[in-house]
Amino acid sequence: MSAPLPKATDQVRPATAHDVVAVQALLREAALPLDGVPNDLADFLVAERDGAVVAAIGLERYGRHGLLRSAVVHPSLRGSGIGDALVTELLAHARRSGLVDLTLLTTTAAAWFPRFGFATVTRDEVPSAVHASAEFQGACPASATVMLRAL
Repeated sequence: MSAPLPKATDQVRPATAHDVVAVQALLREAALPLDGVPNDLADFLVAERDGAVVAAIGLERYGRHGLLRSAVVHPSLRGSGIGDALVTELLAHARRSGLVDLTLLTTTAAAWFPRFGFATVTRDEVPSAVHASAEFQGACPASATVMLRAL
C-alpha cells in the first residue's frame, strides 16, 4: 500500500503502534485533537521521508460510514504533495473497506478538501452514526466546517 510522493525516499504505509509518539507530536504541533486517536493507530496511514514520520491521516469507522481525521503534514513539507498522497490512499483504503462515504471536520482546510470530492454540508446531513465520534462530541469546535464525500 504505497502512493507516489515527490521524493524517491518518501512512502505512504499503514501506521503501527510504533508510530504513536511521532503521530501525536505532529497532531500537537498542528493543534489538532488527540481525542479518539487509538494507541495502535488502526486505520491510520503515515508518510515517511528518510525514515521519519512526517505526515499522518486516520479513518474511523461507524458502520458503513467513515470519518477522515487527523490529516497532518509537518509544516516544512506542506505543499509538497505528501498530503495529497495520504488523502488519495485513504480514499482508496476506505473504498476497499466497503465504506459508502467519508465525513470530515476542519477548521483550517475547507478550501483544500474539495479537490478530493468533499463538499461542505450541514451537521444534519452527516450520517447519524458518525455523530458518535469524539470529533463530533466536542473534540472539534462547533464552528468547524463539515464536509462529506460519497465513495
